[in-house]
Amino acid sequence: MSTTSFNVADIFGENVFNDTVMKERLPKNIYKELRRVIDEGAELRLEVADVVANAMKDWAIEKGATHYTHWFQPLTGVTAEKHDSFISAPKANGKILMEFSGKELIKGEPDASSFPSGGLRATFEARGYTAWDCTSPAFVRQDAAGATLCIPTAFCSYTGEALDKKTPLLRSMEAINTQALRIIKLFGNTTSKRVIPSVGPEQEYFLVDKAKYLQRKDLIFTGRTLFGAMPPKGQELDDHYFGSIRERIAAFMKDVNVELWKLGVSAKTQHNEVAPAQHELAPIYAQANIAVDNNQLTMEMLKKVAGRHGMVCLLHEKPFAGVNGSGKHNNWSITTDDGINLLEPGKTPHENVQFLLVLTAIMAAVDKHADLLREAAGNPGNDHRLGANEAPPAIISVFLGEQLGDVVAQLISTGEATSSKQGGRLNTGVSTLPNLVKDATDRNRTSPFAFTGNKFEFRMVGSSDSVASPNIVLNTIVAEQFCEIADELEKAEDFDMAVHDLIKKLATDHQRIIFNGNGYADEWVAEAERRGLPNLKSMVDAIPALTTEKAIQVFEKFGVFTSAELKSRAEIQYEAYAKALNIEAKAMIDIASKQIIPAVIKFTTSLSASINGVRAAVADADVSVQTQMLKESSQLLADTQSSLVKLKDLMTKTDSFNTEKDLAIFFKDEVKPAMDALRAPVDRLEMIVDKDMWPMPSYGDLIFEV
Repeated sequence: MSTTSFNVADIFGENVFNDTVMKERLPKNIYKELRRVIDEGAELRLEVADVVANAMKDWAIEKGATHYTHWFQPLTGVTAEKHDSFISAPKANGKILMEFSGKELIKGEPDASSFPSGGLRATFEARGYTAWDCTSPAFVRQDAAGATLCIPTAFCSYTGEALDKKTPLLRSMEAINTQALRIIKLFGNTTSKRVIPSVGPEQEYFLVDKAKYLQRKDLIFTGRTLFGAMPPKGQELDDHYFGSIRERIAAFMKDVNVELWKLGVSAKTQHNEVAPAQHELAPIYAQANIAVDNNQLTMEMLKKVAGRHGMVCLLHEKPFAGVNGSGKHNNWSITTDDGINLLEPGKTPHENVQFLLVLTAIMAAVDKHADLLREAAGNPGNDHRLGANEAPPAIISVFLGEQLGDVVAQLISTGEATSSKQGGRLNTGVSTLPNLVKDATDRNRTSPFAFTGNKFEFRMVGSSDSVASPNIVLNTIVAEQFCEIADELEKAEDFDMAVHDLIKKLATDHQRIIFNGNGYADEWVAEAERRGLPNLKSMVDAIPALTTEKAIQVFEKFGVFTSAELKSRAEIQYEAYAKALNIEAKAMIDIASKQIIPAVIKFTTSLSASINGVRAAVADADVSVQTQMLKESSQLLADTQSSLVKLKDLMTKTDSFNTEKDLAIFFKDEVKPAMDALRAPVDRLEMIVDKDMWPMPSYGDLIFEV
């Protein structure tokens, strides 16, 4: 284990072309112009871009870079890049120059036909553009390929449609900024110039030994175990959660931190999660688009560094059935450029009128667009996790806690909030321990959208997903509500009375979305149905939310998505679900046919030979145990074969569907149950067949031997 010491402050951001580097390397007038574009939004002049590009190139070359890439986030959910070297055409003397122009910095032209477009681009229509997002700093990534200058960019088609996650995210940030400024100006704030959504995504993941991983075709092909019986011990003892971190894992975490700190990612908190072999990494909050970029870097770095340590990082939401899956809690708040958090309630929130208006506006937004938030957390892996008593239910609700819940209840019942519950102090009962300052409210880990002090925590996002989608939705739906509020208050004759009435109306009209109880309870499902809250259990059930008249109206109003872009994303989501299930089903067929059934036949043949051998050697020998094992395993083998045949038959029908939607529904309603039916007898067989004959490492091998 490495014991190399270092000073975090010395290495943090050393590979980032950040504000400090720009100030050092750019002429004052160029720096000032670039800073104005970043802070206020404007088109960067080409002559300015040329100077920036040259300085960025020199800085990157000093760090060993030979290539640059426009680093973008297509609708695959991962990042993409095409590398170009800095070298120019050789001169007459055979020498080359290292060049990088402003034009190359600002715009790239990757192929747009090979990425998901949902019909926005035909296969023969290849041109696409990447555009530099100067609000997210460039960085140098160092790996086996050497050093590469990575330039965060947006990605759009030749006809201007967004083909990525970043473009609509930036649009949504502009929308909430514009509308939030209207709100705070009504309260007399004339100093704040921007309102910025801030995000802190907590990343959960599993680590498994690479040698064992390579013996599991299901993990290789799909990222999750398609077969697998639970070991004698799982997570029942809760001994892994916050437990002592093993040295191999600690060494991995240390290297991840170093790599992320160099890239300016503020990795802060790390610990063991609930399930064996599961862990979590959380950063400090950052501006939403930077947080999204940083989370993509985090996922990439987790995978890369795991390989160096002989391990594999699994980001699938449910890699192991029967133990907790992995999510990504999206902590969201809105803050002004001069540091005012609009979700800070203060010590007496009942007196904080601006906060109460923002709070009830968010309640209203979430209530109106719960289906969009649920869709934003939808992916095939998350269907295994949501509502499984380990993650929030698929029903969207808002947790306010005791203090705010009481304030809102006062507003609803009497129209006035006259008090706020206080936390007080907690007596530990030990003379050598200090008494603790007690919060005014508890936390609720079963709530999908919980207020947690000065932010909302959206807990439904899947561990493998980009956090761009939920933040696009949050920013946009809150911008809509802020806009409606500002429209009403700007024309009010008595502002104080209008605000008072509006807060009460929003709280009353949208109180159904508040739920502070146990989201895992069956009673909540029935209660939510009584309240009229949607319960979209599957990703496929949630996708239609993208193309409702309500969704199109809100996204088009604020220029975040066009109707065509929304319809394309719905098509992409259906296609993604069908493709994921198609791969999983084919992998199950392959593994069952080539590995499991032959192994069981070998076992039953050996068992049968053993029975016959004993009988031949010892007259009237008692072989009832062996016979019973042979009978049980033979029956389960027959069940496996029967289920396999049914799954194969279903898969022959997948070419008969005319739309991606119909195909996705078929996979959800027909293929997935058939996959579950095939798994059931196989998992029982794993508990019978000799371990030496079983063709793959068990759950116990994977999650306890890391």
